Amino acid sequence: MKIKAHAKVNIFLKIVGHDGIYHLIKSRFMKVKHLYDEIEIVEAEKFNIVGDINCVLRDNTVFKAYVELTKAYPDIKKWFIGKEIRIHKNIPEMAGLGGGSSDAAAFLRLVNEKSSLNLSTDKLIEIGKKVGSDVAFFITDAEVADVYGRGEIVVPRDEKALELEIMTPPIECSTADVYNMYKQMFFNPKDTDFDKKSTTELLEYKPEELNDLLKPALMLYPDLYKYKDFGYFSGSGSSFFKVKT
Repeated sequence: MKIKAHAKVNIFLKIVGHDGIYHLIKSRFMKVKHLYDEIEIVEAEKFNIVGDINCVLRDNTVFKAYVELTKAYPDIKKWFIGKEIRIHKNIPEMAGLGGGSSDAAAFLRLVNEKSSLNLSTDKLIEIGKKVGSDVAFFITDAEVADVYGRGEIVVPRDEKALELEIMTPPIECSTADVYNMYKQMFFNPKDTDFDKKSTTELLEYKPEELNDLLKPALMLYPDLYKYKDFGYFSGSGSSFFKVKT
């Protein structure tokens, strides 16, 4: 049993408010078709989660998704007996490409299908939201969607994902630190009509107009200046992208 967990880029990312705990966003996510992790479930002597995990297990998003799933549906624990979950990583971490969120969503989708749990997309999203806000987009498996709130409100668009080139510098950007820098130095939330525009229209804008987190990321990680002319900035970084020509 294996499933692809695709990366995403943010065509735009605008901060439109703050709810007292989290920044509220309006963004467009686009699936990256050629870049993905794989989540595999195989028969094994005992339950385990293994793979290219650069964190303690309790902080891994797939483990968090397993915990939340079994909390909500305790009977599913029986299905995991004698199974090993393998995480095959290709998406760079701390790079604005959503790898951790995509892994969690792919795991939930795979288990939902193969275990005959048969939860609706909305039910899966409820579980995924407890793992991370961006998980919702990946659970829908949309190619392109506008995303609102903390990232948990997903409205798929009738667009196909573009063929993209991704460049990830050898710089790891902390999402929390970039958002904190935004809050300290750049906080000026305004609503935007970018979600009314097509992706083609949006890519006529300058990178700093599309992503509110570019300036705080550059302030925190000045080495990003060496790479910023590659194209547009995804999420809180450090990846840049452009449309293949």
